Amino acid sequence: MHVDWDRDTPFTVTITVDTSDIDELGHVNNAAYVQWLERCAWRHSESLGLGVSEYRELDRAMVVLRHEIDYLAAAYLGDEVVVATWIFESDNKLRLTRHFQIFRAADQVTLLRARSTFVCIELSSGKARRMPPVFIETYGRGLQQ
Repeated sequence: MHVDWDRDTPFTVTITVDTSDIDELGHVNNAAYVQWLERCAWRHSESLGLGVSEYRELDRAMVVLRHEIDYLAAAYLGDEVVVATWIFESDNKLRLTRHFQIFRAADQVTLLRARSTFVCIELSSGKARRMPPVFIETYGRGLQQ
């Protein structure tokens, strides 16, 4: 299957739309898409070697500061969707930015594009703090130029 990805070599997660994703209008609720973005970002971070246990050990975490989402088409019960992400910007201090694209597998229609900005915080205080070197190195490996 050839997919027209917005960028090369995405990290992807495949999801089958469940009844819990459907809203009163019979299609996927916008909040479900946000949960899928979060799931894909977590899995990508874990694949790079940074998961919840590493975050806790380092007393640092990358948390969402801003989502910019364009909903382009609807998904429905039983649809298989592929959520893709790329890290495409990092200041190597506080922020990094991910790009997301979601498409429906059956017809390869892009359903959503999003850009999410993450900021590094100290878990114990909730305050913004510089990324530790391991964040810069690890997330740097996932950075798309």
